[in-house]
Amino acid sequence: MSEKCQVASTCDLNEIREAVCIHTNKICDACIDKDCIEDLRVYLTRESQSILDRASSAKARSAELLHVYLDVEPIAYNSGHYSVDITYYYRVIADAMIGGVRPSTIYGLAVFTKRVILCGGEGGAKIYSSCTVLDGLDPQSMMKRNLPKAVVEVVDPMILAGKVLDVCDCCRTDCELVDLPSCICGCFDDELVLSGEAKRLYVTIGQFSIIRLERDTQLLMPAFDYCIPSKECSAVSGDTDTSPCDVFSQIEFPMDTFFPPCGCNSTSNGNTNNNCGCNSCGYRTCGG
Repeated sequence: MSEKCQVASTCDLNEIREAVCIHTNKICDACIDKDCIEDLRVYLTRESQSILDRASSAKARSAELLHVYLDVEPIAYNSGHYSVDITYYYRVIADAMIGGVRPSTIYGLAVFTKRVILCGGEGGAKIYSSCTVLDGLDPQSMMKRNLPKAVVEVVDPMILAGKVLDVCDCCRTDCELVDLPSCICGCFDDELVLSGEAKRLYVTIGQFSIIRLERDTQLLMPAFDYCIPSKECSAVSGDTDTSPCDVFSQIEFPMDTFFPPCGCNSTSNGNTNNNCGCNSCGYRTCGG
């Protein structure tokens, strides 16, 4: 039940059976990013906004990444390089204080956009596949040549700070949201307030991401054999003949949870603990 995933062990090159051609994505260029986004405006739901307008203060609690939209455009006069426009959509949750009562939970949408430049090579061929959905195509992409595909790997952001400002004290350069994807609006059970509010919530978040450009390519790879699964499927949830105790009996005892793995060479405050060691069973023992 708790066995770890296993991958193929070290291969013997003498066992290569043939060379096969595979179709895969080649990473043309990539970068890592660490963004500290200060004073990001949060567009609250209508109910949350009414609570904030009466609140004396608010504290940002967490942020969840809802979606990332990517757009790739070639850069003029710089062959093989592309701009990647990235739009992050976040759901921000905060606690608003009204008087001295229990905090009220409020939430809304925050949007952050940025642009990076990456090298994606050149491609003149247009690629189509049986997975193409004509109604789902971007009209701009139909008029372009073979563009690289942008990929972003990102984790949920960290809330670093938050503040509430009266609208009259807010920065006049705030960008107003004009159009939101329907899938983003569907993540909220109430209408978002885009204007006309008395107070605004701003947050500062930290975002880690990896951005890359990929292109379809064909590679010649050595093949050892067919990848045939060796593990049998275990039916647990749908097996009415298996009792809960039988299922529990198959779970290994979490020994490492109770007794952390022994570190005979570990140090404490820079000094080796000479009174500690490991017995034959692998457990840590310490003497006076």
